[in-house]
Amino acid sequence: MKKVYFASDQHFGAPTAELSLPREKKFVAWLDEVKSDAEAIFLLGDLFDFWFEYKTVVPKGFVRILGKLAEIRDSGVPIYFFVGNHDLWMNDYFETELNIPVYHDNKEFTFNGKTFLIGHGDGKGPGDKGYKRMKKVFTNPFSKWLFRWLHPDVGVSLAQYLSVRNKLISGDEDVKFLGEENEWLVLYAKRKLETKHYNYFIFGHRHLPMVIPVGEDAKYANLGDWIGYFTYGVFDGETFELKKFE
Repeated sequence: MKKVYFASDQHFGAPTAELSLPREKKFVAWLDEVKSDAEAIFLLGDLFDFWFEYKTVVPKGFVRILGKLAEIRDSGVPIYFFVGNHDLWMNDYFETELNIPVYHDNKEFTFNGKTFLIGHGDGKGPGDKGYKRMKKVFTNPFSKWLFRWLHPDVGVSLAQYLSVRNKLISGDEDVKFLGEENEWLVLYAKRKLETKHYNYFIFGHRHLPMVIPVGEDAKYANLGDWIGYFTYGVFDGETFELKKFE
């Protein structure tokens, strides 16, 4: 089989459009490199540092990213998108414009007999009750309805400020290794294995590239990010590994 690729946490647009542009170009170069032998490409959330879809307006910018995704998808390569905590407000734009399905929770996939549970990873596992409560507020239809009444110039600027400056949605704790016994996605994976076996748990959100065994023939992998690590995951039909894009 061809290869299955995974990437997460690009946070394009942060901290500014100008400073984000070199990272966007690097990600487009990666997409160009992997498209030739890709069985599928998975984007596991926080592609943008902020994204909100008004009924007739989408955030300005990111044309290189969106154009490349459209090109690859039109060539026949499946692309799957999982919303993260910075693009919680993704609706149907990717589906209608790019023919890319959008998932708001984990989803199971099977490749070459290996089972995968894939998602962004936010709000899973024990603890982090403050964020879980805040996520319910952000995803509440009434909250989104209220925000939609803000003019896009005001709403997008406000959300970008909160995301970049105040880290209202996620913070510095996301990039510190907590120890295997305290990594909440590791604990989440082990709990899931009590009811069903998966060969791989693939998540983002933590911004740390790591692969940790969680059971017999079962591994948890976090994809890192495209801010400091520029790492991605690849499954060649037999094994999964993390690689760095130079």
